[in-house]
Amino acid sequence: MQSVDEALSKLEKSSFRSGFRLNETDLEYINKKGMETVRSHACDFVKSKLSPANPVKDGKQTPTHGHPVFKAMHATACCCRGCLNKWYNVPKNIELTEIQQEKIVNLIMSWIERQMSQSGS
Repeated sequence: MQSVDEALSKLEKSSFRSGFRLNETDLEYINKKGMETVRSHACDFVKSKLSPANPVKDGKQTPTHGHPVFKAMHATACCCRGCLNKWYNVPKNIELTEIQQEKIVNLIMSWIERQMSQSGS
C-alpha cells in the first residue's frame, strides 16, 4: 500500500495528471468556503460518483471543471473506477468501503492542500 506522498509523487510523473492546476477561481472558492466544506464536498462526490459498484456513466461521471474537487479527482486519478483500478488496483464492480472512500478523500485533499500552498493561499 502506497502512502499519499508516494501516490502524489507518482502522479507528478504523468504529463496528463500533472497538468491539472487550481486556478484563481478555484482558490477563491476554497478560501471562501474553507477546507472543511471542500472536504465535505469531496466526501459527497466520492460517495456518489465512485462508491457504487457500477457508477452511472463510469469513465465520464466526473467533470474536469466546475469545482476544485473535480480537478483534484482527475489530478489524483480518482475520477472513475477505471482510473482507480489502473492507478491503485481498486477492483471494479465492487462497492467501495468506507475506508477506501476515506483514503480517496485524503488523497484528493492532500493534492488540494499542495496546490494551495504552492499558490501562496
